[in-house]
Amino acid sequence: MIKVTHKPALVGPAAWTHILGPQRSYGALDGNHTCDVTIIGGGFAGLSAARRLLELDPNLSIAIVDALTIGQGSAGRNSGFMIDLPHDLASEDYAGAGDDRATIDLNRQAIEFAARAVQDYEIDPNYFDRAGKINGAATVAAHHHNVTYAQHLTTLGEKSDLLDRQQMHEITGSRHYIGGLYSPGTVMLQPGGYVCGLARGLHRNGLRIYEQSPVVAMTRHGSAWDIETPKGRLHSDRVILTVNGHLESFGFAKRRLMQLFLFAVMTPKLDADALARLGGHSRWGITPSDPMGTTVRRIDTGQGGNRIVTRTCAALRPNMAASPKDVTRAAAVMQAKFDERFPQLKGMKMEHSWSGHLCLTRNGVAVAREVEQGLFAGCVQNGLGTARGTLTGIAAAETALGYASDITKYFQAEAPPSKLAPSPLLHIGGNTVLRYKEWRARRD
Repeated sequence: MIKVTHKPALVGPAAWTHILGPQRSYGALDGNHTCDVTIIGGGFAGLSAARRLLELDPNLSIAIVDALTIGQGSAGRNSGFMIDLPHDLASEDYAGAGDDRATIDLNRQAIEFAARAVQDYEIDPNYFDRAGKINGAATVAAHHHNVTYAQHLTTLGEKSDLLDRQQMHEITGSRHYIGGLYSPGTVMLQPGGYVCGLARGLHRNGLRIYEQSPVVAMTRHGSAWDIETPKGRLHSDRVILTVNGHLESFGFAKRRLMQLFLFAVMTPKLDADALARLGGHSRWGITPSDPMGTTVRRIDTGQGGNRIVTRTCAALRPNMAASPKDVTRAAAVMQAKFDERFPQLKGMKMEHSWSGHLCLTRNGVAVAREVEQGLFAGCVQNGLGTARGTLTGIAAAETALGYASDITKYFQAEAPPSKLAPSPLLHIGGNTVLRYKEWRARRD
């Protein structure tokens, strides 16, 4: 029997979903039910697992249970970059230390998988924009990161374009950046809109979705499982965990997962005067050249209104809970970052601020395999929830049905997550390192 120790604890709204207005409600699990496969977690990984299961066997009876509502978890709180290229958050310039060619190929499989879902389920194409992204550089050191990363991409046969100060100003309306590196393969998602659209499409195809139904316990009977929530039970032949860092809450990978919270703010809708003062293009996305810098996106009416999203600051929280104080501190930092980048809009009060939960391992691996008889994981996305979450969900679904592919082989060949330092040392030391890296990347 597995007793689940933690439930999601996120501060602030899932703004990407909130700005789209009310979404479909699916109701909580109530009473006793059975199905062939139960998926725990309704984010990128869980919904991708459900879609892949139905592709492989349309006759399966599948249920998703989620502790929150669709689009209110991390899927509605990330920055929406579905990146094809190496994007190692622990590196200096995103270049990974592993097989980058294999990583690119897998990420592109995830992107095309998502693109087919957009078409099949008639998801608003504004929510899946093949716009590419820019690594923004505000310092000489950051520009050097871009140059070396561009050289690395050239060795991989990948295209990129270095942008100068004037080009960055024309795109963003900001004179903060001295340059940038554009890469064309990233998809800019409206992540709340995408996951809610994916859920609606799957539901039309027979998927059962139970919201606000946190799993509190699981009991194995042979190879089958009974899943208990506050108001109901599901008996299932197979179970797929797509809960990212909450894999540890289910008793797996204990003391091997770094539970990290990132923070973001979003402006209100920009009126005509603000848009005129801002200038620039109506949609763009910037990741910092230093991974610990500041991510900035501009969106338009097709994605939830003319707004700017700013994301920076990180906090390691082994108890898997960010606090209101964490968000308040981060929001103040991001207000200053916004004012620095857009002095023509200086002082604009943010409409939304929030926390998002991600999970890293020291050795950069996922957990996408069978972890108990009849229990499969598609977890641990290392800060790359859109592409890597899609891939781990696919891998878990394929493994559950005994199907082998390049995706399953990649994850099954990975080593287990490395052990971490004891919790007090990890908490103090990890947060000290994060604050230092934030300070070092303060301009970027």
